Amino acid sequence: MGIFSSMDISAGGLQAQRLRMDVIAENIANAEATRTPEGGPYRRREVILQTSDAGLARAGTSVQEATSGVEVAGIEVDPSPLQMVYDPAHPDADAQGYVAMPNVNIPTEMADMLTATRAYEANTAAYRASRDMNRAALDLMK
Repeated sequence: MGIFSSMDISAGGLQAQRLRMDVIAENIANAEATRTPEGGPYRRREVILQTSDAGLARAGTSVQEATSGVEVAGIEVDPSPLQMVYDPAHPDADAQGYVAMPNVNIPTEMADMLTATRAYEANTAAYRASRDMNRAALDLMK
C-alpha cells in the first residue's frame, strides 16, 4: 500500500457519499411530482455502490498492490409501487379519482441522508488523519 493510498480510498468515499446526498435531495425535492419529462410520476432513485479495486504500482517496480475503496456502480430507479392517493380534484387523477404519487417516503430519505452524511464525515476524518500522518512522516525525514 502506498503512502497516499488511504487518502485515495477516503477521496473515493467522499465522492460516493456526495453523490448519494445529491440523489437523496433530488428524491425529496420530487416527492410530490406527478409529472416528469419521462411521463408519469417521479420514481425514487438509489445510488448503487460497489467495492473498487484499483491497482497502484510501487514507484520503481512492476509490483502491483490492490487497494479497496468504494465507487458508484450506478443510479437505479426504485421499482417499488407508486402510492395511489384519492384526490379527484387533482389534474392527474384517473377516472376513479386516484392520483399516482411518487414512491418517495420522506422518513426513509431523511434516514438515508443521515447515514450518507455520517459516512461523508467519517471519510473526511480518515482523510485528515492520513494527511496528518503523512505530514508527520515527511517532517521526520527532514
